[in-house]
Amino acid sequence: MRPEEWQSNGKTLTINGFRIFVRDDGEPHQETILLIHGFPTASWDWHKIWPALRQSHRVIAMDMLGFGFSDKPSKHRYSIHEQADVVEGVVQQLGLNRFHVLAHDYGDTVAQELLARQNAGDGAGQWLSVCFLNGGLFPETHRALLTQKLLLSPLGPLFNRLSNRRRFDSAMSRVFGPDTKPDGRELDDFWALVTHNNGRHIFHNLITYMNDRKKHRERWVNALREAKVPVALINGSADPVSGAHMVARFRELELPLAWLGELAGIGHYPQMEAPEAVSRSYLAYLKDIAQL
Repeated sequence: MRPEEWQSNGKTLTINGFRIFVRDDGEPHQETILLIHGFPTASWDWHKIWPALRQSHRVIAMDMLGFGFSDKPSKHRYSIHEQADVVEGVVQQLGLNRFHVLAHDYGDTVAQELLARQNAGDGAGQWLSVCFLNGGLFPETHRALLTQKLLLSPLGPLFNRLSNRRRFDSAMSRVFGPDTKPDGRELDDFWALVTHNNGRHIFHNLITYMNDRKKHRERWVNALREAKVPVALINGSADPVSGAHMVARFRELELPLAWLGELAGIGHYPQMEAPEAVSRSYLAYLKDIAQL
C-alpha cells in the first residue's frame, strides 16, 4: 500500500488545536490495538502488518504531531510529553476504553510516558497490554546514528538545510537488516512521508526526543518496572541502533517481561522487514496473555 492510499483510508481529528491524521479500521465491539509509530516516518510504517491484525481486532494508528500527514508546525518545541497528550487526545475522541498498545522506536518512548500515566491511574483509557518493537527504551544503550547526533547538535539547523535525499536513503538503509534493505519504492515512500507539508525542515526540532530520554530516564524505566499490564518485546536483533544489546539491557535490569520475540537478521524496522514474523509473534502474545 502506498502512502496516498493509506491517507485516503484515514481521517483528520483536531487534537489540542492541531490536525492529526488517524487511521481507524474495525468495529467498536472488537478488541482494539493502538499503534504508535517511530521517527522519522509515520503510521504508514504499520501497513504491512495491518491486514493480519485486522482479521481479529479493531486497529487504530495516528501520525503524531510533526509526522506524516499530521500538522508540522516549524516554530514549535516538540516533546515526548506533548506527543503523549496527542495520543491521549485521540483515545478520548475515539472513545476508547480498553485497548492493547503496540509501539516502535520514537513511539516506544511515547508509550513509556503513557505507561507511567497508566501506572499512576491517570492515563486515558485502560491498557490491556503493551508491546515494544525496536526502540531506545534505555538511553544508555541507544546507539544514535551520526546524522541523529548532528541534528541534535548546535549545527542541527544547518545540517538539516544541507541534508538531501541521498543522505536520507543512506541513513534509513543502514538501520535495516543486511538482507532486508528497503527497495527504491519503499525509500520513495519514506521520503514522501517525511517531506509532506514541508516536513523535512523540522527534523532538528523533532530529534530533541533524544534529550527527553536522558532527562526522564528514571521515570520511563520505572514505568516498565512498575507496569500493571503484560509487557512484550519483539526485536530485530541486527538493528545497530537498538538491537540485541537493547534486549540484553532489559534482561540485565530484571524488568518484567511477559513475551520476547527475537528476530535474527532483522534490523530496526521489523514490521517492515519481517511483517509475517512480527504479526505471528504479536498475535501469539495476545492469545497467550488472554489465557492469564
